[in-house]
Amino acid sequence: MSGHYEAPIREPLIIGHKTYHDISEDIARPIEERAGKLWWVSFWVALALFLYGFGCIAYTIGTGIGAWGLNRTNNWGWDITNFVWWVGIGHAGTLISAVLLLFRQRWRMSVNRSAEAMTIFAVVQAAIFPVIHMGRVWVGYWVFPLPNQFGSLWTNFNSPLLWDVFAISTYFSVSTVFWFMGLIPDFAMIRDRAKTPWTKRIYTFLSFGWGGKAKHWQRFEELSLVLAGLATPLVFSVHTTVSFDFATSVIKGWHSTIYPPYFVAGAVFSGFAMVQTLLLVARKVCHLEDYITMYHIEIMNIVIIITGGMVTVAYGTEYFIGWYSGSRYEDFTYLSPGAATGPYWWAFWALITCNLIVPALFWFKKVRTNIIATFIIALIINIGMWFERFDIIVINISRDYLPSSWTMFKPTIIDVGVFLGTIGFFGVLFLLYARTFPVIAQAELKTILKISGETYKTKEEEDEHH
Repeated sequence: MSGHYEAPIREPLIIGHKTYHDISEDIARPIEERAGKLWWVSFWVALALFLYGFGCIAYTIGTGIGAWGLNRTNNWGWDITNFVWWVGIGHAGTLISAVLLLFRQRWRMSVNRSAEAMTIFAVVQAAIFPVIHMGRVWVGYWVFPLPNQFGSLWTNFNSPLLWDVFAISTYFSVSTVFWFMGLIPDFAMIRDRAKTPWTKRIYTFLSFGWGGKAKHWQRFEELSLVLAGLATPLVFSVHTTVSFDFATSVIKGWHSTIYPPYFVAGAVFSGFAMVQTLLLVARKVCHLEDYITMYHIEIMNIVIIITGGMVTVAYGTEYFIGWYSGSRYEDFTYLSPGAATGPYWWAFWALITCNLIVPALFWFKKVRTNIIATFIIALIINIGMWFERFDIIVINISRDYLPSSWTMFKPTIIDVGVFLGTIGFFGVLFLLYARTFPVIAQAELKTILKISGETYKTKEEEDEHH
């Protein structure tokens, strides 16, 4: 009898009768073998979008943000919408890595590496928008309290926009350290398998002299827990700080105390949907079906159901309070009868359909255990969360307190191009990552093989019967 008890209904986390050597072979294969046609097609499409977006950014810097669809009332528009959307996408990585590590959830081990990479790449995209929104990117360093030639120029620490700078830079720094530290044992595995001197030198440098000794593992596990403890508050603080950009204003519909928890729940909701999208692609392209199993996919979908329910409660609260207040200005906010029937009705109903109606399908087990349905619904959620940010910003400020200030926002081709460019940039980074870094934490997977692998679970059941 084994000392470890596991409920008989729990499915194995690793299937396919794997050994330790099989895990090393499967995780190293995408790095050591030549890229397939699907990877190259995806890479060239992403690179084309990135170059087009880079051209639009260069045009914006050279011409000014008048190239965008902004106007006197809609001084925030497409760019801040995309900023909040990208920050939200980057939320699930730290949650999966840090919070689930502290709670000792073993299913995270197959998905945490891609989630961490997604976090870093998404934050990079988010950082682009506030910088170019300044108009004069060459003075972007003014957001930091640095001595300069103009005398004592100090930033306004009362501004939530400055809080964003510190929150996101801290989030990016801690996430990068956490991600890289987890990669060190895997870099050592690639180093030991390297067939060319150049490859061996690169991965020797990246592995920091890792030898797999007991002392190395002890320090690795201690530092993982410390970083997880530091990163866990960031999961809640970063998007809370982003929500303060709106909640501390006097604009109708924005000065809402529900924004911090609502933004955090929405960020985890959209972040998990993006992780699901990327994992399903990586699972197929890198042939990782034995490690990213249907059990992992279903658990992720259950988290999406929970966070989607929180977002639904927030929507209902916003709508009810707007109606109950009796203020006619509240009828012009993003969750109101005016939004549902006004000029932005299409954006309102896109939000309701993508974030409330479609994700409810995950309540059915047949849907949340279907690969194609999961992929489509995850994409729809990402679209819906983009519309949520668009509605919060554009609908709320398109109608000011003075009817004479009412204006419509129409994005230009430059607006759209910059956004597509960030999607392309994200795709380029993720595809290059999948070709150079192990997409699954193989060292961690090996620690759970005997209690979560199909072969060992079967053997344990046979021993119990005998």
